[in-house]
Amino acid sequence: MAISRRDVLLGSAGALGATSFSFPMPALADSEPIKIGCLAAMTGPSSAPTLGFNRGVAFAVDAINAAGGVKGRKIEIVMRDTQGDPSKAVNATQEMISQVKVHGIWGPLNSGEALATTPIMGRAKMPNIHPCVVETLIDPAKYPNAFRMAPSNSQWDDAVRNYCLNILKAKKIAVIGDTTGYGVTALGASVAAFKKDGAEVVYQANIDATQPDVSPDMLRARNAGAEAIVVWSVTTGMDARMFNTRATMGWDVPFVGHPSMSSGEIAGLVEKPENWKKVYAIGYKSCSYDASGKLPAKSEELVARLTRAKIALSDTLLWWIAGGIDAVELFAKAVEISGSTDGPGIIAYLNSLDKYPGYFGDYTFTPTQHNGYPTDEVVMSEASTAKNGTFALAPGYS
Repeated sequence: MAISRRDVLLGSAGALGATSFSFPMPALADSEPIKIGCLAAMTGPSSAPTLGFNRGVAFAVDAINAAGGVKGRKIEIVMRDTQGDPSKAVNATQEMISQVKVHGIWGPLNSGEALATTPIMGRAKMPNIHPCVVETLIDPAKYPNAFRMAPSNSQWDDAVRNYCLNILKAKKIAVIGDTTGYGVTALGASVAAFKKDGAEVVYQANIDATQPDVSPDMLRARNAGAEAIVVWSVTTGMDARMFNTRATMGWDVPFVGHPSMSSGEIAGLVEKPENWKKVYAIGYKSCSYDASGKLPAKSEELVARLTRAKIALSDTLLWWIAGGIDAVELFAKAVEISGSTDGPGIIAYLNSLDKYPGYFGDYTFTPTQHNGYPTDEVVMSEASTAKNGTFALAPGYS
């Protein structure tokens, strides 16, 4: 019976029962490792997504290497902590390209850093897969090496705006972002889109993620008559301070926005569990459970595999873990199919994908379209309903 890498990662009966396993070996196998660079904010205020992504990366690498690697070559992860700092991300990128000589780069994991590193990777023609949402990071003509395996911010923004306007029926909106490159860019795009759709943006602000007191901004938003607060930030500490301040104010305005608002870290940061209610974060069908508590079949299987591997899910998001797995899988599959670790071979493989079956979603790339995630998979989740990093759909969905 043929055993695929998919069987290995999911721990199927066939894979678990195999006494040995390797992918097809070429006549003259190169024994050098396949080096994947990882640019991740492991520390600092933007570190929440990294927690989950890194668990997925480690899970995938361990499974593939334990099964014999890719055509006999092990995968080696070259990790650098960018601390959410674009200048550190730039330095790490240059090191990976010129000194470490990685074969592909996963990340950065937030757009503020990616805005600084994408041109560098583009000039080096370095294969790059990332989950960053800022629109300008993907341009097949300008950056033919860069591929997005998560939704773009416009896809996120569409889901948020649809929920505010058509489900919550809110017409007066406050939009808040942090002061990172991502927060500033996302806020501007969100405000413009709300106005285009006829909503009134009654308050907008970029808040430093370390600002200890957010009550002045919350008071201004309430006094302006905001009926919903849209948040664009990866910083869970700032999110929790806003939720706590809302409770202190006795205000029941809903929060709608960035997936970080549903991060498990927030449970330990809110003063009371009820402070986390009426918070609706971007989510995905693959990571949303139904009224009976069931996920889609493939996601149920993945959660079971991760649980058996004792990989924690309670303090992160399943889509972050699944995304990390998918990124490593995509690089590994590119090397396996192209038979090369050269950039052109990896890029050509990625450009050929049509509904590649990942755990987070099915990816499609072409030479002229490097936004690979399907729009119809983006939904809103009820942030405080986390179960193994997954969520109930927000109220209003059928």
